Amino acid sequence: MPPKAPRTQPRAWQRMLSGRRLDLLDPTPMDIEIEDIAHGLAFVARWNGQTFGDFPYSVAEHSLLVERIFTRMNPGAAVRWRLAALLHDAPEYVIGDMISPVKAAVGPGYGELDDRLTAAIHIRFGLPAVTPAMIKKQIKKADIVSAWLEATQIAGFTETEADKLFPRPKPDVIKGLSIDLRPPVAVRTEFTARHHELLKEMST
Repeated sequence: MPPKAPRTQPRAWQRMLSGRRLDLLDPTPMDIEIEDIAHGLAFVARWNGQTFGDFPYSVAEHSLLVERIFTRMNPGAAVRWRLAALLHDAPEYVIGDMISPVKAAVGPGYGELDDRLTAAIHIRFGLPAVTPAMIKKQIKKADIVSAWLEATQIAGFTETEADKLFPRPKPDVIKGLSIDLRPPVAVRTEFTARHHELLKEMST
């Protein structure tokens, strides 16, 4: 019998529209571009796509909402932490959005991959590789408020049902906030613009 050909390592990089090749196992900041992140997140649907409307509710739209809520809840927060809130789900531009039950089934590997990508993204844009625990906690609180709004406004949950999964937000935190689904290109444009605004504020 002829000798078996050596097994090649499975490809672990993805080519981005910017031309970058992002190694998912060893991501580097130099291969991170905000245009790739904005584009990817604008086409990744939250809630596994189970939302009302003619357009999916994207991770990019969710991220914009979380940053607004975080700023409301933490009006004195430094600009860099508002940027961290905007980018809190940025790794999902390549690894997708998984609902919590699926993450639990996949195990710790998903979290480790998320951490590696987060570190590279943060370093690329002048943030600490690891978000301080207190800031991460505040971003998570804003994330939960966003989840309650999404559940009741576009995912078909009654407020009573949503209250069983997420703490009901304080009225002043969600006052005037509504979710209007838009074409991905519009969300991509706003996400990119908001990122540039925050980076500009950080540099002044």
